Amino acid sequence: MANDDILKGKKILVVDDEPDILETLKEILEECDVETATTFESAEELLKHEDYHATILDIMGVRGFDLLKIATEKKIPALMLTAQGLDPDNLVGSIKLGAKSYIPKDRMVEIDIYLKEIFIAQGKGIEKSGNWFVRLGSFFDKRFGQGWKNKDKKFWEEFDKTYKVSKDELEGIM
Repeated sequence: MANDDILKGKKILVVDDEPDILETLKEILEECDVETATTFESAEELLKHEDYHATILDIMGVRGFDLLKIATEKKIPALMLTAQGLDPDNLVGSIKLGAKSYIPKDRMVEIDIYLKEIFIAQGKGIEKSGNWFVRLGSFFDKRFGQGWKNKDKKFWEEFDKTYKVSKDELEGIM
């Protein structure tokens, strides 16, 4: 992928109540300046008083949706990372609250790819990139079952209109 050094030196806040997840993400994102928090309160304090290029938020255990609201208000791109909270309602809720992507912990080892895509899209002035969903669409179909988007059909129609994936980006994903 072009822009391989785009993560270098980026200040990232990672919030999860599982220390092993935090350690794994720090290893994956070794070129970034990663700060971690294991509770809502400590993450809230950091988000309110520090500047970050992005944040990675667990949903369960740390009140991830509340942290997402704070990050969105501060215009900090947020990626939701979840295992227990992995369901269509949380996916839709995350996007509605401003998450840039919604990543299953099963795909955590690819978190650097999703972060790079966010920063590349920002650099191109693309506020809402759908690359992450192109990558994970078949995963969600398999996990949630065929037709899972029918429950929120109107949301997904708007999503398809709003979230941009360029031809070049699509070719890079495939």
